[in-house]
Amino acid sequence: MITLAYSDSPDIGSQIITKFREFGDVAVLSSSGNKDVFARYGPVSMHIFSEEENSEVVSAHMISVINNGRFDLIAIGSTVIGREVAGIISAATKMNAMAEISEIKIENGKAVTKRFYYGGKTLLEEESDAKIFTVSPGITEPREATSEPSVHELDPSTGKIKLLEKIEKKSSEENIEKASVIVSVGRGLGNKDGIQKVEPLAKMLNGVIAGSRPVCLDYQWLSEEKQVGLSGKKVRPKLYVALGISGQIQHIAGMRGSRVVVAVNKDKSAPIFEESDYGIVGDLYQVVPKLIEALKN
Repeated sequence: MITLAYSDSPDIGSQIITKFREFGDVAVLSSSGNKDVFARYGPVSMHIFSEEENSEVVSAHMISVINNGRFDLIAIGSTVIGREVAGIISAATKMNAMAEISEIKIENGKAVTKRFYYGGKTLLEEESDAKIFTVSPGITEPREATSEPSVHELDPSTGKIKLLEKIEKKSSEENIEKASVIVSVGRGLGNKDGIQKVEPLAKMLNGVIAGSRPVCLDYQWLSEEKQVGLSGKKVRPKLYVALGISGQIQHIAGMRGSRVVVAVNKDKSAPIFEESDYGIVGDLYQVVPKLIEALKN
């Protein structure tokens, strides 16, 4: 079984290559900027393009590679570009696509996948004839390999879109999608000053601060890149501490892959407790100092 993989995200791309190596050989479509990263994870071949990445350029190259090869599966990182590319090549090749998978195995020649459904309320397991998959972050831990891939430089595509300018978004050094420990705050925090009172807990746990949609978008107590949820980042940390978060399905969709969830909320009926391994009913401003003290001891 041969997979053609693509992602504009080095993190998701390395996970995809590692995971789909379980089913056979993996060929990679990559920008010139990411080729050295992806080469470390064991693809048998790499198809490199030098243009600026956008959905039209990537789709044109991907369709060309597909038409000139034989691939059983197409795996694409679930990013803004990746989701667009999956739709374009599905329409062009008439192959069925499955979106936002978090797990995959092959049984009797068919893909058995899992993905969150109804905004993360349900985990759907499906068997299908789909050949194209957009892959959510965290499908596996990336593992490097010692094999050397063959490299094929692609001719520039003739697209209709020309990049005029690229303005990088300002970002902090912390990437919550990579964090193994996250302390996430909701509107129960009460005010922006409360962040300083929970930061010591994050530091004690060697974690990062994140927040719900109201905290990041409505009140702007934290930056947009810190938002966990359906319209924000999807995270899969080893430990997720939810402080003052009610647990609406939009938020649950972003953190349901967490290994261990600890919730603190004054409302004993808060939906977040249904998703938690450990729940504490109480005022976070009373609970957090006690947690910090316990960690110190």
